Formats: sequence, C-alpha cells, structure tokens
Amino acid sequence: MLKIFNTYTRQKEEFKPINAGHVNMYVCGPTVYNYIHIGNGRSIVAFDTVRRYLEYSGYDVKFVSNFTDVDDKMIKEAARENVTVPEVADKFIKAFFEDVGQLNVQKATVNPRATENIPEIIDFIKNLIEKDYAYESQGDVFYRARKFKKYGQLSKMDIDQLVEGASEHIGEEEFDKKQDPIDFALWKKAKPGEIKWDSPWGEGRPGWHIECSVMSTKYLGNNFDIHGGGQDLEFPHHENEIAQSEAETGEKFVNYWMHNGFVTVENNEKMSKSLGNFVTVHDLVKTTDPQVIRFFLSSTHYRRPLEYSKSNLQKAADNLDKIKTAYNNLEFRTENADGAQDPAVKTEIDKIIADYKTAMDDDFNVQNALTSIFELVSLANNYNSQEQVNADDVKLILDTLAQLAGILGVKFDQKGELSDDIQTLVDQRDESRANKDFATSDKLRDQLKEMGVILEDTPQGTRWHLDD
Repeated sequence: MLKIFNTYTRQKEEFKPINAGHVNMYVCGPTVYNYIHIGNGRSIVAFDTVRRYLEYSGYDVKFVSNFTDVDDKMIKEAARENVTVPEVADKFIKAFFEDVGQLNVQKATVNPRATENIPEIIDFIKNLIEKDYAYESQGDVFYRARKFKKYGQLSKMDIDQLVEGASEHIGEEEFDKKQDPIDFALWKKAKPGEIKWDSPWGEGRPGWHIECSVMSTKYLGNNFDIHGGGQDLEFPHHENEIAQSEAETGEKFVNYWMHNGFVTVENNEKMSKSLGNFVTVHDLVKTTDPQVIRFFLSSTHYRRPLEYSKSNLQKAADNLDKIKTAYNNLEFRTENADGAQDPAVKTEIDKIIADYKTAMDDDFNVQNALTSIFELVSLANNYNSQEQVNADDVKLILDTLAQLAGILGVKFDQKGELSDDIQTLVDQRDESRANKDFATSDKLRDQLKEMGVILEDTPQGTRWHLDD
C-alpha cells in the first residue's frame, strides 16, 4: 500500500487515485531564463523517480510540467542579450531538454508554455473577476487573497503575519494599486517596450502564479491527484495556485501535495540563482558523468535536504560503479550459462523485490530501497562467483537489477555506443510499438538489422547488441 506525505495535511496518507489505475500529476517546471542548476535538477529527478515507481506499480501516469516563458526575469534576460523574450525561451528550453535528457529523465506527457495559453489565462482571470475574487486596478488585476477562507493552509502561514510581511516588501506604486497588501497579481500592465498581449484590462502579461492554475486544470482537470515542486514553492506559488483554482472551479484542486527538499552547499546554504551559489547541470555534465549526477540526485529521500559537494558526488560515483560492475560481470556469463537452475535464486529475488516495494511504498523512501538494490548486487556477485550458472537465473537477476535500479534512473552500459542516427531509429521503433503500429515497428527492426543492430524486446524496454 503506497503512502505519500501530503504537505497539505503534514502526514502520510494512503494513495488513492481519483481514477483507478491512472495518475494525473503536475510538477512546476523552470522559468527558462538560464540553464537549470542542480537544485532545479533535484526536483526534476525526484519527480521523475516518483513517476517511474508509479508506472512500475502499474499506474498509467499523465505527467504535465510547464515552462514559465514570460516574466520579469525573462524580460531582463532578453534585454541583456538584446533579443526577444521568445528567443530567450527557445534557447533555454532546448538546453533544458538536452540537460535533463543526459540525466535520463523521461519526457513529460505535456510541456505547456505560458505564452501558448494566454487566451485561457485571460478567460480564467475574467471568471475570477466575475466571482469577485479578483479586481482590476490601473491596468493590473489582483486576486483577493483574504476572500479565500483557506488561504495559508498549505504553507501553514498566519494571514496577519502575511499582511505584515507583504507591507514591508512591496513598493509604493504596487501598494497604491492593491486593496490589501497580501493580494497578488494575476495580470500585469505592460511597461513601454515589454512583451505584451491585449486583454480586457489593457495590454499586459500574466502573473507567475496564474499560469500553473490554468495549465494544470487544462490538461488534468479541475481536481487531480498529485502536484509537485520544490519546497520553496509552498508559499507563495502553490498557496496562490490553490486559492485561484478552487475559487474559479469551486472544486478541490489537488489531492496530494509533494515538495522536495533543497540542495544545499557550504554552511547548509540553499543553492539558488538569486544567491549566485549555483552550479548548472549544463556545466556539470561537461566534467562529471551524467549518470553519476543522476544517481547523486536520486539516492536521497526526496523530502530531505541534499548537500552538493565533490566528496558526495564521488560517493555516488563509487556506489553506482558497484551496481554497474555487478551487472556487467554477470552479464558476461550469459553466453556460457549452461548450469542447472537454482530455486534459491528466485526465492531471494522475491524477498528483495518485496523489501524494495515496502521501502518505496513508504513515501518513496529511496534510501531504504537502495539497501535492497545492494542486496541484489551481493546476490549477483555471489552467483557470478559460482563455477556454473544458469541462463534463466542470470536473466532473472539482471532483469530485476535493471528494473529496480532503473526506477532511480540507472542505465546499464550496453555493448558499444549507438550513433545518433541509429538511436533515433531505435526510439522511433519503440514509439511505433507503443502505438501498436507493428508494420512500421517490423520495418524499422529489419532496417536496424541490416545496419548491424539486433534488438531484443524485454519488459524493461528494448535492449540491443551489435551483430558480430
């Protein structure tokens, strides 16, 4: 029985999806004005791991993660580079996919962009105004936070403290526009030269919070299963999402809220772009094996803080090497595995899988799950040391190790490296099989065979080897 720590209730709860066998999941994506840093990567990897385990558990997961491609930071970066905001967005969205691809992160079902949803955002705001949850003021539109009676429940913030804090941090111009210091912007009036869209309130652009309410409900419905993001998004971003969404739809917004812990650096300081103490994934993959980075990010429980250091990266590299070495050494025995089958192997495998599931069912406790993976590594090494091994036993151990470690994003080395062109054909065939287009699938298999690449379809995906 899977239990998830729900930030909203501050307790672990049995996971019950809205629709049996299906999970609708939204994770806040990056503001694409720069390369993602390790802190961003931690969130991306954490929820990719969650998604992988849900799929392993038999759920069909619809995974939506947005790009914020218009806001103050985007406008400043565009001005600095003397380009348009869309050009900045395109540059860093392309880099995002390249970087997370190297971390073996699965592509989202949908990656919507804020600028692609302006009409929906405007309609959403109009509905909030009609329901008296929002008001126009000098070309801006603000949300009446105090009117939403549950405001502050996610972050456990006291509304009087919020008023005091807001009063200290907003400028005089914005203060004059607001009816209440804690009200927040849904629509911002465009300044001269800024990117803008027409609206009933004049030319402007959406506020940050509104886009996620619009895009999540657009693709997942008014009420969906899981909403994830970094711990720093609890307030104000996610708090505001709840207020906007539930006011507009009249329904509960999200059933389970999940937040990952920070990546810290020296002196336990949070890594962030604003503090200037960040390391980008884009730069780190140039000097460090992306698989090591992924393993480092995925091998600590998602709610715990994660300390970034060279020594911790090295620990991750050493542990990953132990797993891969055990796999590769046992795989080498496959060709001459003609010994008798050992029933004890399956018995031990079954126990390891059960322990692994128990750990992951406890709010995705990857640290305890890793204990099971290293028990499997010990089994692989011990079995490999025998004079004779059985092909079925070898396959069972290898497949189980690939499956369980694969949930954490581990990929095992295959014989040789495929060129980009051949990898594209392999990916196209996988897509054809997934779409049940078997004619195209068979044609691509034959084409790859002629190029010397032999495919093997397994429950864990397509494996290949070069035709000797």
